[in-house]
Amino acid sequence: MELIADLLKLTIPAALVLYGMFLTVKLLLEREAARHQNDVKTRYTEAVIPIRLQAYERMILFLERISPNHLLVRLNGSATTVLDFQQRLLAEIRDEYNHNLSQQVYMSEVVWDQIQNAMNEVTMLINQASGDTSPEAPAIDLSKRIFERIVQRDTQPTAAAIRAVKEEIQQLFM
Repeated sequence: MELIADLLKLTIPAALVLYGMFLTVKLLLEREAARHQNDVKTRYTEAVIPIRLQAYERMILFLERISPNHLLVRLNGSATTVLDFQQRLLAEIRDEYNHNLSQQVYMSEVVWDQIQNAMNEVTMLINQASGDTSPEAPAIDLSKRIFERIVQRDTQPTAAAIRAVKEEIQQLFM
């Protein structure tokens, strides 16, 4: 009996010390894990946020470049007939789109859909205006027809997408 009492006198304090050490080590490991996670999150933020902002900037630039007002002024004189000018405009839109296609990785599905819709609206506007004119007419006739359609709509086909991109930037980064 005395042996059991002596054994208990030794094991109970030893068990309490071990339990205390366990709690201390557990707390230290949890703090270290939290600190490491915070460091990883900070490095991620420092690396990804500039890339995402650059993607949004590139998409705003894309939308501005395919906006009929800018597109027509930039490509003015690059074709002589309506058909040639229509093909040149559509090729420019396709090239711009293909150049910026990878940017969709950095933005929401909703905003990317808005961007694609804007591009499709511009393409449709060009094709409709081209359908209203003779293919052999001077290219300036297509420009006039596109501007007339924009005036009728009273809005640029890219305006909603630009607004959506700006709103997402505000929500994410400001």
